[in-house]
Amino acid sequence: MAYQLNPIVEAVAEPPVAEVHDWIRGRDFPADKPLLDVAQAVPSYPPAPELQAHLAGRITEDGTSTYTEIIGLGELRDALAAHMSADYGASIEAARVAVTAGCNQAFCLVMTALAAPGDEVILPLPYYFNHHMWLEMQGIRPVFLPFNEDNGGIPDSAVARRLIGPRTRAIVLVTPNNPTGAEYPPEVMEAFFGLARERGLALVVDETYKDFRGPEAPPHGLFGDHDWPRTLVQLFSFSKVYSLTGYRVGSVIAGDGLIAAVAKLADCVTICPPHVGQQAALFGLRNLDGWKRDKRRLMGERAQALRRQFLDHRLAYQLITAGAYFAYVRHPFAGQPASEVARRLADDHNILVMPGSMFGPGQDDYLRFAFANLGSEHMAELGRRLIASQA
Repeated sequence: MAYQLNPIVEAVAEPPVAEVHDWIRGRDFPADKPLLDVAQAVPSYPPAPELQAHLAGRITEDGTSTYTEIIGLGELRDALAAHMSADYGASIEAARVAVTAGCNQAFCLVMTALAAPGDEVILPLPYYFNHHMWLEMQGIRPVFLPFNEDNGGIPDSAVARRLIGPRTRAIVLVTPNNPTGAEYPPEVMEAFFGLARERGLALVVDETYKDFRGPEAPPHGLFGDHDWPRTLVQLFSFSKVYSLTGYRVGSVIAGDGLIAAVAKLADCVTICPPHVGQQAALFGLRNLDGWKRDKRRLMGERAQALRRQFLDHRLAYQLITAGAYFAYVRHPFAGQPASEVARRLADDHNILVMPGSMFGPGQDDYLRFAFANLGSEHMAELGRRLIASQA
């Protein structure tokens, strides 16, 4: 008799990005109509040349092939604590920082530490699909906070209050948001923080894209609360800010008890984050502020170039919100599943985009565009093809 797989894992949907890329696998695209890939959020540029040169020298050193501490290099934790303290106008101790093998692992470790099978976590719609997948695979019930298009996708703490039950353990927020690009104002973050503190919950905030906030979106002040470690958990990634997606470096900032639990779990999974990736992140924090500012401006220009396309009266697609790396768009084909619309864009117009249905229930009217993948010069062509798709 053959072995059996865990039915809980089998029941979870396949990774959406892989499914979307299967739509174009093996296809050749003509020079006059190349693929416009706005599906997966991957920086369209390599790491900074000086970072690459630094790593080329470090890779020959014996030390970079060894384990680090379970929760990361002490130097990196010190540097990240200093960076976050400066960014949020607070004082964050390195002892409350854990380095992880990417932000996805940070989320997985934190959720496993916070919630047991049968517990609940409040997850705003549309969600980042890997968050939802992990909760389901752990037997943790996601409770969906509804999406409000009229409010630009900003979640409502008053609605979240009504969703809290006896088994609720955490509220998850992602800002700037994936998939919508929405940037949550400080007062919204403060309202959720107050709610979580009042009800004894963890407020888990994924800020992977914090370094791409628009100038009109100031950072929240939650780290300024002296009692933040009892409520706030911040997740972060070095993947986008320094173009280190394959190096797998992220972080958790939290209270002492949660950091200890994260270390216990991480030791059973990766033992430590990739050593070379940590060296890359450390170099970035110490040396690449100027490079980071340039890329932030570049992403802002791409966002503006995309927004301009939706000023064309011929375009029936509606831009709901855009920011950081993403835009969330209502498609004009009422009643048609988003997966059909996205597949038609791939097949007929060489646009690879993700359907909203991959980001939760009730999202079939939407598409997610990872616009950061395209140069500003390609946005007009994207607009033209979208108009052509309406015929």
